[in-house]
Amino acid sequence: MISSSVPDLRIRTRNAMPVREGGDHVLYWMIASRRTRHNFGLERAVAWATELDRPLVVLEALRCGYRWASDRLHRFVIDGMADNARRFAAAGALYHPYVEPAEGAGKGLLAALAARACVVVTDDYPCFFLPRMVASAARQVPVRLEQVDSNGLLPVRAADRVFTTARSFRIFWQRVIGDHLGALPAADPLKARLRPAAPLPRALARRWPAASPALLGGDPAALAALPIDHAVAPVPRRGGPEAAREELARFVSERLPRYLDDRDHPDGGAASGLSPYLHFGHLAAHEVFAAVARREGFRLDRLGRLGRPDDDIKRPSGSREGFWGMSPSAEAFLEQLVTWREIGFNAFALGASEGDGPRLSWKRDPTDYESLPDWALATLKKHERDRRPRVYSLEALAAGATYDRIWNASQGELLREGRIHNYLRMLWGKKILEWSPTPRQALEVMVELNNRYALDGRDPNSYSGIFWVLGRYDRAWGPEREIFGTVRYMSSENTARKLHLKEYLARYAT
Repeated sequence: MISSSVPDLRIRTRNAMPVREGGDHVLYWMIASRRTRHNFGLERAVAWATELDRPLVVLEALRCGYRWASDRLHRFVIDGMADNARRFAAAGALYHPYVEPAEGAGKGLLAALAARACVVVTDDYPCFFLPRMVASAARQVPVRLEQVDSNGLLPVRAADRVFTTARSFRIFWQRVIGDHLGALPAADPLKARLRPAAPLPRALARRWPAASPALLGGDPAALAALPIDHAVAPVPRRGGPEAAREELARFVSERLPRYLDDRDHPDGGAASGLSPYLHFGHLAAHEVFAAVARREGFRLDRLGRLGRPDDDIKRPSGSREGFWGMSPSAEAFLEQLVTWREIGFNAFALGASEGDGPRLSWKRDPTDYESLPDWALATLKKHERDRRPRVYSLEALAAGATYDRIWNASQGELLREGRIHNYLRMLWGKKILEWSPTPRQALEVMVELNNRYALDGRDPNSYSGIFWVLGRYDRAWGPEREIFGTVRYMSSENTARKLHLKEYLARYAT
């Protein structure tokens, strides 16, 4: 049996094929955790390579035919490929960054590499097209395919049910987190001594060539040659693990101390800025937690005692404050990192069927409108035919062409930066509900705009935010209103009174 420090709960074997001990290499198919540090999947692949005394081959591929493929999303991923190429070259692993030049051109590449592999290891990411892609690959590769979860502080399958409120999920993770944070991913799995890998066979390398130095280096002409949406331009910020680590360091040293007081104010500039890097797997939640813990002087020897009655950290069960014994700002940030980020992964990992088992405690796929709570479905249906004060087309909303200056600024930030300030993202969604003919159409518009333009779109966490607008993870609120019913209401007028917005509006409003 392989000796591996990766917890069993994070590993799923996806087919019944054996490990081929006489194969040429161990293959790590990097599809979601696109980084070389704090990566359970890479750590598992390195353990196999060490156990079998075989070279490590890493395939990081980028399709061009996925929905919403654009210069923006491709550039961010390819920036990470450039970082990874340098790290793998220094470690002696064979790294193949493949960017599909035409839709379908990459078909057969995984099978060709797996045909000579001992075992294939890939990432377990429960959203977008990745679950279907891995399920298909599991039926085709001739060796064992393992899928490894590096998504969050909790294994996505630590729970046996889908949680429908933040408080119930918080009570759960506070009870079990100490059992899981004791098993941290290796900070640098590539420190292991790897057997040198031979180059890929010439025929394979000719058919599926590695991304060119120009493409990896950021040449706009190389990106323009790809058959993707060129109307969605790259953002100013660079993608990749190196940029992610720099952003994390700046956040912890400069913005974390004032996070609690300033995070809701767009002019405050206290947001972490980490969600795109977490989404693309350029940064691990474990690395974020470790950086915050160091900044706060948190004693890692407390991890095994978290959640136990004799723990000296004082907190009420399920409370948002006081669990970690850190500063209020750090506790507020970790509430976002753990509760609100990982509840989305809980919904997708256990709520959506991947064709290999039943759904657990969820009516429908969590991207379906009908997966909303019964109370929300009922109140939205009751008010579905209420008169809308204004109705905007998708095109008008995409252009930020409404009467509402705050909303236009939010959309302007999304268009230019690939993100929306956290508080304003909620208002952004509420106004789309107010301006759409039906709640179902509002959902379609939110998904389309978010997934097309947001760097952190197409993610369990961003779907949580979209569906929260319609009542998921929330409760009924009074008074009952037109359009909203008892779904929580927000207005631009109240937002303008509560938040510091002058600089933000000057920068982004049209």
